[in-house]
Amino acid sequence: MSSSAEKTPRRRVAILGATGSIGSNAVAVVRAYSDRFETVCVTCRNHGELLQVIANELNARYFYCSEQPGFSNLASESELYSLLAGPEVDIVLCAIQGIDALKEVLTALRAGKTVCLATKEVLVAAGAWVMATARKYGGRILPVDSEHCAVFQCLHREEKRALRRIILTCSGGPFHAHPERDLHTVTPEEAGHHPAWNMGGKITLDSATLMNKAFEIMEAAWLYGVPEDQIEVVVHPQAVVHSMVEFVDGAVMAQLGPTDMKLPIQYCLTYPERCPALMQPLDFTRPMALEFLPPDTRRFPALELARRALRMGGLTGAVLNAANDSACRRFREGTLAFDEIAPAVACALDHTPPGEADSFEALATAAQVADDIVGNYMP
Repeated sequence: MSSSAEKTPRRRVAILGATGSIGSNAVAVVRAYSDRFETVCVTCRNHGELLQVIANELNARYFYCSEQPGFSNLASESELYSLLAGPEVDIVLCAIQGIDALKEVLTALRAGKTVCLATKEVLVAAGAWVMATARKYGGRILPVDSEHCAVFQCLHREEKRALRRIILTCSGGPFHAHPERDLHTVTPEEAGHHPAWNMGGKITLDSATLMNKAFEIMEAAWLYGVPEDQIEVVVHPQAVVHSMVEFVDGAVMAQLGPTDMKLPIQYCLTYPERCPALMQPLDFTRPMALEFLPPDTRRFPALELARRALRMGGLTGAVLNAANDSACRRFREGTLAFDEIAPAVACALDHTPPGEADSFEALATAAQVADDIVGNYMP
């Protein structure tokens, strides 16, 4: 390790959701760079034994398992929030699944902390609230999603007025390359196999419906302050180009890299520095074909739902997120077909309650409305 790295104080990190897919990769990064990072706290929802192993391995002083109190040395959520807002933590890496991460993210941002954000639902449901909080208190959000980390790098030090469009890439999921496949008969097992990434079950299902990419359209709108018509999606089966940015002069800048989440996690944790890679780099001496195809929005209508939610504003993002959760749950339970997920979500959007996504009460109301509509949805 270089002498400059040795002189730099270690960054004090809290990893929220340490036992999940993203969290496990974050653990691998901080473990490999123990001279750069001090792990202050690790959390999870219900894998207490694994959490304690991780805490011991990383010498984390605090660990908190929300659904198994016996595997915690923090007594309550309030103690966790105090820790995240206090002087012992510099960076909060949020890999908690779903809207449950919102309190932790807002707590860290209100304390002016850097949040490395991997939880899409936080910006989907409450993007205006989260971004306003970051601006007000001087907090900073660094996007861990591979696509948004790519866009962040492509936009680095570029003026916003030079941006023409953001181009998000996606693998297309397991069914995009098979137009003959009857989506009505897709099983949860089939939807659970992603062609490029190794991810958790919920995000893999969202990738199969392209709802994951719909969420990323909304993330991009909030992170970079651009309207939905400046955000495009292209299918890129090789998953080598993680996203692109086109500028007003016609130049296109792309970020390429291996299909490994440790790359964007490492970039965010070490930003603005770059460190040697933990994974094998791309080998450009071997033949490589890169394809870019338009998404089939007729078979996969989720992308338009995100655009509609952004145009409508208010609580539509919260309804979209909650309705998708409910529809995915019904699909896994066998009471909703795969190709009925997006129509059920669209039905919920039609019943979005008035108001803004600026309180937990408003978000809870929107979620209940969405769950009721999807629960009673009949194709």
